[in-house]
Amino acid sequence: MSFSDIFKSSFLENVASVSLLDMLLALVLAFGVGMFIFLIYKKTFAGVMYSSSFGVTLVALTMITTLVILAVTSNVVLSLGMVGALSIVRFRTAIKEPLDIAFLFWAIAAGIVLAAGFIPLAVIGSVVIGLILLVFANRKAHVNPYIVVLSCDDKAAEDRALTLLKEKSAKCVCKSKTARAGQVELNLEVRLADDNTDFVNELAALEGVQSAVLVSYNGEYMG
Repeated sequence: MSFSDIFKSSFLENVASVSLLDMLLALVLAFGVGMFIFLIYKKTFAGVMYSSSFGVTLVALTMITTLVILAVTSNVVLSLGMVGALSIVRFRTAIKEPLDIAFLFWAIAAGIVLAAGFIPLAVIGSVVIGLILLVFANRKAHVNPYIVVLSCDDKAAEDRALTLLKEKSAKCVCKSKTARAGQVELNLEVRLADDNTDFVNELAALEGVQSAVLVSYNGEYMG
């Protein structure tokens, strides 16, 4: 068969290139794997605001990728056109959580592997990846980080507050300090050995301390 014969396939021949059973089986499996990815995403989400639409996107992305790869593997001409069409697609949505990138690639990879016919690889691989994410993404830090915002009248009050903080916390590091006439404001990172936050009341009761604010946050830390 010459190269020109490849482009002579009719529309009816393309319809029969993928059987109905193969299509249904691939899409059902893609939906099942996509739902599994969605559930793992819900269990491991640790961001500020949970987005249910992103979870639905993972399911849809798995099925869409399976659909595209089925079409590409069934027709050489279509595969050439599909590569050109997908090369102009640009995604502008910002990814807020680094782990979301892993879920996106996971959904795409699962769809590709399913459409290629490697069903055990797609199922077993997804289970293994899901278990690993559950173990590592849900691992809690041993020391809880907080930010303490202190407003003091003078240096003496600042020293008393810092002494109390060092006694009540496992670690205390000054992040910023602002000094004005009659006022000193401190932002300190403290890490507590437990969930007891009663020391904030003691801070506020110290002589010369105008206010004490405790804020929890979940950032990345060095050291």
